[in-house]
Order: sequence, then C-alpha cells, then structure tokens
Amino acid sequence: MSLRLQRLAILALAGLLALPLAASAQDVAQQARPNNDDMMERPPVAAPRQGYWADVLAHDPAMIRQGDTWYLFVTGPGITVYSSRDLETWKAEPQVFAQIPAWAYTVVPDFNGHVWAPDISFHDGTFYLYYSISSGGKNTSAIGVATNATLDASDPAYRWQDHGIVLRSVPHRDMWNAIDGNLVEDEEGGAWLAFGSFWGGLKLVRLGPDRLRPAEPQQWHTLAKRPRSILVDDAEPEPGAIEAPFVFRRDGWYYLFVSFDHCCRGAKSDYRIMVGRSRQLAGPYLDRDGQRMDQGGATEVLRGTARWPGPGHNSAYTFDGKDYLVFHAYDVEDGGLPKLKVLPMGWDADGWPTVDPTPLH
Repeated sequence: MSLRLQRLAILALAGLLALPLAASAQDVAQQARPNNDDMMERPPVAAPRQGYWADVLAHDPAMIRQGDTWYLFVTGPGITVYSSRDLETWKAEPQVFAQIPAWAYTVVPDFNGHVWAPDISFHDGTFYLYYSISSGGKNTSAIGVATNATLDASDPAYRWQDHGIVLRSVPHRDMWNAIDGNLVEDEEGGAWLAFGSFWGGLKLVRLGPDRLRPAEPQQWHTLAKRPRSILVDDAEPEPGAIEAPFVFRRDGWYYLFVSFDHCCRGAKSDYRIMVGRSRQLAGPYLDRDGQRMDQGGATEVLRGTARWPGPGHNSAYTFDGKDYLVFHAYDVEDGGLPKLKVLPMGWDADGWPTVDPTPLH
C-alpha cells in the first residue's frame, strides 16, 4: 500500500472512531437539558410552591373571575387550580378532585390520573367545570362535568360535586374524540358543548337545561376539520391535527378558536392558534379568505417562536372591557415545559383578532 493510501486509511479510521464520541457528547447535552417531549405518557407536575409567582406550569388553561379573584384551571392530577388578584402572579389552590371519580377508570382503564382540558363557566348561581378523561392517541375518551357553588376554597359552601359522563367516544364506533369540551351559550342563553380532537374534527352538541347531558332529540354539528382520507383506519387519529375548540362572542359574531398540529412534545411542539367566524353558533365558520373551517379552512392568529414554540389550546375572555387570549406555550429554557401565557387581544379593521407575538420572542 502506498504512503498516500495509508494516510487516507488512517484518516478514515479516525473519522469512524470519532462518530460514537460525537454522538455521546450530543446525548450528554440532551440529558443535561431534557425536553419533556412525551407529555402524553409522562406529563409534568408542578412542584409545591408557596405564595404567588408568575412562572406557572400550565397546560390547556381555562379561566374565570369570581369577585376580585381570577381562577385558573389546567390539566393536571385531579385538575390543577391557581388563583390570582392581578392576572400576573398566581398561587396554588386545592385540586378539584382529591380522588379521581371511579367511572374514569372504567371508561379508560389505563388512565393516569391527569385530568385534561378543563373548561369553567357560570350559570344561575353554579359553576360548571367540564373536563376530559383520556389516554392519548385513542378516542377511548369521555367528557365529564362537576359543579360547585363557589370557587373560594375557604367558603363553607365550597364542594365539587361530580355528575359523571356528558359524552363518551369509542374507537371504531365514533369518528370523533370526546375531549376538549367548551361550554358555549347561544343568543337565547341555550347551552351547547363544542369539543373534539383529530379524527373527524370538532363537533357541537346542544345540552339540556341542566347542562349535564345532551338535549333530546340530540342536535349535532361539525364545526371544523382538516383533510383526512376515508381509507385511513378509523382508530387512527392522524392525519387531521385539529383540536381544542373555544368559541368567543363579539359584535354579533361567534369566533371559533382552534389549535392546529401537535402539542405535548416540549420544544418539538408545533401547535398554532387558528380562528374562523360565523353569525350562527352552529356555523358554517369561515376564515379570512372565505374558506369554511369544516372544509379545512382557518386563519392563523399566533404561531410559536424559537424561544416559545407550540402556543395553543387557548381560551379567550373579556375582563373590565379588555380582551385576552389565554394559552400555553413551551419553555425552551426550562426543558420544554408548558407555561401559562395571558396576552392582550386586539381586533383589526375587518374584525379579526390580533395578538402581538413580541412576548414570545
């Protein structure tokens, strides 16, 4: 072998020997900075903390005000709850369920105790809390509801009463997923539940006067969906990544906020907040270009940044004449953990919602 070929062989061998070392260094770096990119199987849990703080671990946030206090409900063991006096700093409150309702394990045998996607509303002296029981990647799911006369845990009247299942979805029977419920009132005060995730998209069903079950005869509507071949196995959630409907009323319009793409992957999450609107609660909802949301349309409101990827599962509220978009995004500088974001929401000349993304940079 010539001297030149010997040198080339030595260089090639050195390169091969260096590959495991480079991979090992990369593995060490990833271990030093975990991403929490499998939150469906291993959801993060907020560590106990005293007092108020601004850095809040939160997934799927929903909010309401009672008196001078805001209450925040988020996905977590037994449903995690926080309270605030200023919408900026929050303190931990007792979780809703000290013990998970037994029916949850009957519906979802591998349920891990993390109750998803709470939605809080108030009607006729009672707070209604809708919540989801599921395990991820399957539409073996159910939406339940609990009620309380107050959200103040120090009030003697404070007690959550569970009313069980509102809706349930079953694989190969239903082309929708019974999670991510949002209570919506029509112009006459009638109650409806918007819900859904992946599969055949987002649905709307009218509730009875007690708001605990669908009204009879049942009225169902499709609000939004994304393209999906009829040849895909009915048990498969993908394609068609859409979920988390939230309906916000303003100036005679119903605005349907949804989340496109994927949550729960830490810094790899590509969630983004989309919207359409309709004069009728049941739709059809159109995007800015006039495309129907039940035919794949939607207008983007907010997408992630390198610093805060995956904004999504939003809710929207008016407090003291100001509109707010409430959502979670993933903190790249803290292992990709989901954190609470509350941003002012404005409106352009054509009546479409706008949110300044600067706080996400």
